Amino acid sequence: MLQFESHPLHFKMITPLQNFIHEQALFCSTLPKGSVRWHIELQPWASPTPSLNYEALRFLKYISTSQISCEHMNLNSLRGHSETTKKPWSICLDERFSLIHRIRSKQCRLYSLGLGNDDNQFEINMANSGCEVHRFDPSIKSAHIHEGQHLWYHRLSIDWRDPNPAIAAHKLHSNTKKLGTILNEFGHQKIDVLKADVESAEWKILENLILEDVVEQIGQLVVEVHIHWPGFEVSGNDSTVVRYWYSLLRELELKDFRLFHTYKDLSKPQMFLKKEAFNASSCYTLSWVNTRWK
Repeated sequence: MLQFESHPLHFKMITPLQNFIHEQALFCSTLPKGSVRWHIELQPWASPTPSLNYEALRFLKYISTSQISCEHMNLNSLRGHSETTKKPWSICLDERFSLIHRIRSKQCRLYSLGLGNDDNQFEINMANSGCEVHRFDPSIKSAHIHEGQHLWYHRLSIDWRDPNPAIAAHKLHSNTKKLGTILNEFGHQKIDVLKADVESAEWKILENLILEDVVEQIGQLVVEVHIHWPGFEVSGNDSTVVRYWYSLLRELELKDFRLFHTYKDLSKPQMFLKKEAFNASSCYTLSWVNTRWK
């Protein structure tokens, strides 16, 4: 649901260019100083001179090292759930974090980003726990499907930018929007868990969530990352790409997210940027908890 606030402006006849300049100035004046970011802060190189070997080793060590402990990560431990998921979509259910309490009080919300061929047992388990579950899948035939009491499917694809309205008007059976835009349209202020398996779009989507501070509205983040190639619209040589990946994850840490679980998928090709190197899998599932989440 979209809500609009009126603004007491006095309009007069002005040219389109003057109108554009006025709107941009008004928009910028309403933003806190320093809140607009166009690029993430790149971390220093891992070595005195750029090196894929040093960048890769730093990155792989970072995603393989837990930053905070979590004792309870199995949703099946909750009463009434016995079916396991094909992948370990790990969430932290320790008492010191709010998720377990929000599940018990039936006040939790899960957003799931993915495609139709994904295993959806995790979403079903969360819905059966009483969580409000929204799965965004551009492959479904109907715009919205309500399944059971707590599970909704939406024919929407999450992107790192909103579409050009002129182009979007011609796409009758698909829709692509930023997560922040969807949150505003749905009237949702917070997401307890964001699960994402978006097939190499995760890096640019994650960048958008960081730059627009949408991550601060998320309690736990569970993302499948793909490292067999740079990812959609990620450019540069190999060492530059890995430095960018690492810098993105460090931005999460600066936002008080802490990595508590890593799953290395050995069923996928063991590739790192199209090379069999560093004993790396092409796919990892990473789980973070927002330690500031209330």
